[in-house]
Amino acid sequence: MRLIAKLTSDFLRDESGATAIEYALIAGTISIVIVVAVTGIGTSLNDRFTAVRNAFK
Repeated sequence: MRLIAKLTSDFLRDESGATAIEYALIAGTISIVIVVAVTGIGTSLNDRFTAVRNAFK
């Protein structure tokens, strides 16, 4: 019975998985920001190219 209590206690004190989850959340947030920025830049560039194309017509 003491073995189970010790294993449970060790498991609850182990924080190595928490840091992996934190890094995953940070990476996910950064990727979302990159996607939003690239989408905004792409839309802006598309509008500019359309304006240039229409200016030459």
